[in-house]
This record gives sequence, C-alpha cells and structure tokens, in this order.
Amino acid sequence: MPMSAALLTDHYELTMLEAALGSGAAHRRAVFEVFARHLPQGRRYGVVAGTGRVLDVLEAFRFGEEEIGFLRRGRVVDERTLKFLAGYRFTGDVHGYGEGECYFPGSPIMVVDGTFAEAVLLETVILSILNHDSAVASAASRMVRAAGERPIIEMGSRRTHEAAAVAAARAAYLAGFASTSNLMAGGLYGVPTAGTAAHAFTLLHDSEHDAFEAQLEFLGTDTTLLVDTYDVAKAVRTAVELAGPRLGAVRIDSGDLGVAAHEVRRMLDGLGATGTRVVVTGDLDEYSIAALAAAPVDGYGVGTSVVTGSGAPTASMVYKLVAREDAGGTVQPVAKQSVGKPSRGGRKTAFRTLENGVASCELVSTVPDAPAPAGTRPLLRPLVRGGEIVGREPLTEARARHRASVAELPQEAHHLSAGDAAIPTEFT
Repeated sequence: MPMSAALLTDHYELTMLEAALGSGAAHRRAVFEVFARHLPQGRRYGVVAGTGRVLDVLEAFRFGEEEIGFLRRGRVVDERTLKFLAGYRFTGDVHGYGEGECYFPGSPIMVVDGTFAEAVLLETVILSILNHDSAVASAASRMVRAAGERPIIEMGSRRTHEAAAVAAARAAYLAGFASTSNLMAGGLYGVPTAGTAAHAFTLLHDSEHDAFEAQLEFLGTDTTLLVDTYDVAKAVRTAVELAGPRLGAVRIDSGDLGVAAHEVRRMLDGLGATGTRVVVTGDLDEYSIAALAAAPVDGYGVGTSVVTGSGAPTASMVYKLVAREDAGGTVQPVAKQSVGKPSRGGRKTAFRTLENGVASCELVSTVPDAPAPAGTRPLLRPLVRGGEIVGREPLTEARARHRASVAELPQEAHHLSAGDAAIPTEFT
C-alpha cells in the first residue's frame, strides 16, 4: 500500500515541529507566504499553476499507521511528536492567486494561515507542486502566444518523471495547449487526449504503403499520417493516393521544419488535398514556434521544452514565515534579513492596477484585508477556510482565467527577447 501524501515533506519539517512542541511555540498562529523573488531570466511574467493539486494533497495530508510506523522505526521524531502527527489535520485558512493568474516578483501567490505546527508541515509539498506546475505553465503560455491561433499538443511524457508528466500535461492545458498525449492526464483531469502513430508503426510494416493503408483502415481518413520515416515527398503522394483529398493531416518530425512545411503544403495542394493539415513536431520551443509563424503550419506538438519549463524547470518560489503570534498573543510581522534572500514581513493582500483595461502595476499591501483601491482588481481568493476546501474549481475555469489574465498584460509582456517583468511590483 503506498504511503500517504503526508510524507511528501522534508525531514527537517518534522524535527522543527518536535522542537517547537517542546518549546511551546508550535501552537502559535503563523502566516506563511509563497512568492518568487524574481522571474526566470528574461521572462516578463509567470503563470500560477498547481493550485488545484495543492488542494487535493492538503485534503489527503494525513499520517496513518504506516507513516507513523516508518517515522518511529527511523527515529525521526519523538513519541510526543508522533502522537501529534497521528491526529494531524490542517484547520487553518489558505488564500491564493486564482490558478491560471499571471504573477510577478513578490506576488503573494499563496498565503497559509494556521498554527506553526499545522502550516510548517505543508511547506515542501506546496513548493514542490507550485514550482513545477508554474514553471511548465509559464513556458506553455509563451508557446501558446507564439503559436497564435494554431493548436499545440503536449507530448512530453517520455522526457520527464511519470508523475511529473501528468502534472505537466495539466499545467500546459491550463495555459492554453489544446490537448495532451498523456492518457492519465485525461483520466484524472479531463485534459483532451490525442495521438495516432509513431515511426515504429511504419517500420513494423513491409512498406510505408502498407502502414498507411492499415492506419487509414482502422483509424479513418481523418487520422494524421507521419510522413518523414523515409522520403517525405514519396510519403505525401502515397498518403493522398490512399486517403484521397479528405486526409486529416500529415506530420513532419524532422529536418528543417519551415522548408519542409512549405514543400509539403505545395504538394498537398497540388494533389487536391487542400484541406489536409500540416502538423510539425520535433524539439520545438517558443522560439522555434515563433520562427514558424510564416510557414504553412496548422498545429504543433511540443515535448521536452514544455515539461522542463523551456530552460526554467522551477519557478524559484519560496515559502516564508511572514507573521507569527508572540508570547503575549499578538500577531507580529517577521522577515528574513539574509543577504540576497530577504523577505517582507506581514500578511499580504494583492491587487492588479489597470489603466484602460491594461495591467500597469502589481500592488501588494501589508495591511491585512485591505480594500481594493480604485482602478484595481483583487488577486487573492479563499482556497481553504477553517480546514475545509472552498476554492476547488474545474480546470476549465482556470484555463479561462489564464486567457483573461494574459489578455490584460501590456504588449511588451509577450516579447520573447530577454527583459524585465512586464509590470512593476509596488509594496504599500
């Protein structure tokens, strides 16, 4: 039987808990904040993703007999701490940016408010999910923008850990990808799935003609035929000969994709298959997709680059204590002063300032529950209240939120050249 999500944490979270239980500080109120000090180099905005997965894990974060037994055998913590863990339930509040929302340096992406004992145990798993999923979504968003109206299939499952592949497919879809090759993502999250055949299918048969004939017989003429196993020109002619002008699509996976797309489009049109789509795959990223903007391409398949965040596999988010209850029962702001790693104390509220519908500033207030200033919209929404999940939503809503959030960014946010954050973050 697999162990529960409660062990998706670091050893030192539990040893901190043990010491805090001993000192009497464990049950003091504590406010933790998730934020990124900076965006990946050259990026203009980030995308919040993974919030729904965080809520799923938080709901299942329990230390059962197997987990307690493991900790006891390893002498990780003492019996008093094990007794506390056996009854662990998060009873606090969580607020956060809506999933799909854009964020900037210093944005309080998630705020966890509870006792120190309850909140500190969530640090590792929250960061693990948000850092990975937000990195993927941020890269995917740039790719979607570069592709314009052309759809992108996520197909990177073979290029990452099997569980990360499912999360990546979800995050890419949230950011605007049309579908995924990953069936688990379809089963768990309702992400549309797509796929037809690889080169192995062609190589299995005695000829390309036989392979295409079999695929068309069993998958229909709306299928996508892979035409670069041997000779592209010959494959295109064979494909149209067998399927007729109603062939759904052809896929090119190698070579100079721009040149090949023009040649294949010319051939298809010459053979009367004017409605047959041209799909390209093969180590694509946002830059190569942008370079293909003028090519007669109808869709893309992206693998390695999207599941690895296109060179930025983590969003560099941190989980920091920003307020805590003192010995007298008063909640006080606290902040790190470490060189290069400072934090800002106090529970935050965040707003996005809009001018004529265009985002101009990320306004972060250290006044808890501050009202929204004129010309702004609030960014934090309730996710957990008194330990109960209240912010769960369909993935389609997060996807729609992302479209709206990206649409209000200034034009420079979409430049692929290196630059600073598209809007400044101001603290008040």
